[in-house]
Amino acid sequence: MRPAGRSVVFGANGMAATAHPLATLTAIEILKSGGTAVDAAIAANAMLGLVEPTGCGIGGDLFAIVWDPSACSLVGLDASGRAPSGRTLESVRAQIGERRIPRVGPLSVTVPGAVDGWAMLGERYGRLTMAERLAPAISVARDGAPIPAVIARQWAANLEAFSGFELDHAAIRSVYAPGGAAPEAGRLFRNPALAATYELIGRGGRSAFYEGSIAEAIERTMVALGGDLLASDVAAHTSDWVMPWSVGYRGIEVHELGPNTQGIAALQMLRMLEGFDLRSMSEVDAIHVSVEAKRLAFEDRARHYADPAMYQAPVERLLSNEYTDARRALIDAERVREEVSPGLMEQGDTTYLCVADSDEMIVSLIQSNYRGMGSGVVVDGCGFMLQNRGELFATDPLHPNCVAPGKRPFHTIIPAFATRDGEPWLAFGLMGGAMQPQGHVQILQHLLDFGLDLQQAGDAPRWRHEGSSEPTGEGADGIGRVHLEPGFSEEVERGLVAKGHRVVRSTSGFGGYQAIQNVDGIYGGASECRKDGCALGY
Repeated sequence: MRPAGRSVVFGANGMAATAHPLATLTAIEILKSGGTAVDAAIAANAMLGLVEPTGCGIGGDLFAIVWDPSACSLVGLDASGRAPSGRTLESVRAQIGERRIPRVGPLSVTVPGAVDGWAMLGERYGRLTMAERLAPAISVARDGAPIPAVIARQWAANLEAFSGFELDHAAIRSVYAPGGAAPEAGRLFRNPALAATYELIGRGGRSAFYEGSIAEAIERTMVALGGDLLASDVAAHTSDWVMPWSVGYRGIEVHELGPNTQGIAALQMLRMLEGFDLRSMSEVDAIHVSVEAKRLAFEDRARHYADPAMYQAPVERLLSNEYTDARRALIDAERVREEVSPGLMEQGDTTYLCVADSDEMIVSLIQSNYRGMGSGVVVDGCGFMLQNRGELFATDPLHPNCVAPGKRPFHTIIPAFATRDGEPWLAFGLMGGAMQPQGHVQILQHLLDFGLDLQQAGDAPRWRHEGSSEPTGEGADGIGRVHLEPGFSEEVERGLVAKGHRVVRSTSGFGGYQAIQNVDGIYGGASECRKDGCALGY
């Protein structure tokens, strides 16, 4: 087991954990100035949109779970955007035929929901104005901030990936490579156009983004590229307060958001694994049954997770005792199951952050442009890139996640929360596309089954299974592959192979974790070794 890269951070009055030290510091400063955890989370997210554009930005979507201390309960927010009103299956097929929706370009773009998410969170739970929340990011966008090592590597990789596509590369370079290349580690990066955009939002709130010059710039940019996203589509956006779903696991309640996200996959895995005594198992056996639970849950994910406004996924049945028992019975503790399928046959990069304040308000927030920086479509004069979340629509007319006008696509980003005896215990998240539910389960296993502390739970090596069926319509790639991160022994690899797994050694793709734990009124914070970020408390 890899030793923890650092100690757990403690604080009695407030805590923040993000993927960039400057964003963490921003959140702490907002808390100390009288802001709530929500105010601090918005300020940190805005800062991350500047200094970590490889994972997030106002061209993307947002989901959050908030512990409301006044109501002693959790509430969720779905601030994900929809397809343009003119994007029909017929119009998509006229451009790409029977192929999947491309990963970049205007056809991958959906309405950005993040700024509306900020507005809804701030109106309900904030004390500060939007201008006060955005002031730190505005100042840094003008003066510049040095880019840390992990983000610098991802930045260069994103720009290199864009080079193979027909995009407005001059627009991309003008914002993200003003010196002709991605900023190197330790070099200052400035984004005066984003500073001006943040100032407009600070003065005018959500309407400045969804009804004013920014929406017009989005339409102008998209139309110039042959896209279909119009200012009227942006203006029509709404976000939704939602109730998280929850299941019990080892004496706690784990809470995740339902479709159109993949949070239910984590809950399904936990329900199946609750029936195994993982603590008494060998490491090989524990990984094996966890991978098999993932494969089963992901078949249901591929079949049923879609926009709930247009398809009602059978979540209660998926989480029921009867269904869980039937799925668990399919797991052979000694051997890989060659084929798995959904049990009910009814009709990316990301940033995660968490913040807690002295009133015990705790925010678990995740925000993303989907793949890396997003679609490659940079909004004219505004300093940000639009998301490519529309890539995750299916193009099969019989699939619940099939593209349609005004429809939300399947989403990978999921904030998580856990309560104990009705009190807030853990806000956590783990970035990285399909790794997220797998990572949530492993974090909880490390904490509850294997006795690791909050930091060790994130730094421990992880496994990742790929090759399951997808909500975009692709079928499973046989039994898939189990990727093992450095830190697992050769004995573990040999043991998994002996059970029939195809095993790959990998160094990336295992996500990035932050967490805040509440124990007797003292916060513990963790930010893992795979990212540039940190946790700070006071």
